Amino acid sequence: MESINQTIIEAQVIEALRTCFDPEIPVNIYEMGLIYEVKVDEAGAVAIQMTLTSPSCPAAQSIPAEVEQKVRAIDGVTAVQIDLVWEPPWEQNKMSEAARLQLGML
Repeated sequence: MESINQTIIEAQVIEALRTCFDPEIPVNIYEMGLIYEVKVDEAGAVAIQMTLTSPSCPAAQSIPAEVEQKVRAIDGVTAVQIDLVWEPPWEQNKMSEAARLQLGML
């Protein structure tokens, strides 16, 4: 069972992720569906499983580094682990309705 603190930190992590953008797409990585999982343990360690739109994404180095920097700055976070995965591959159907609307896909 998650503690209140874990729930608060998880919400703050999601808000931080909403401030990270792929430089080529005007939608944040959370709404793009690039974040597969966010876990916060009792000690405040955050594990994020994420992907990118493709393995050849030009921002493959900068986006995970930006995510780590922004999450590490959250009060109560004691550690950050970013797991960049390619399975399952990202597809446009992972985008939120808001992201599709913003990109004119609805």
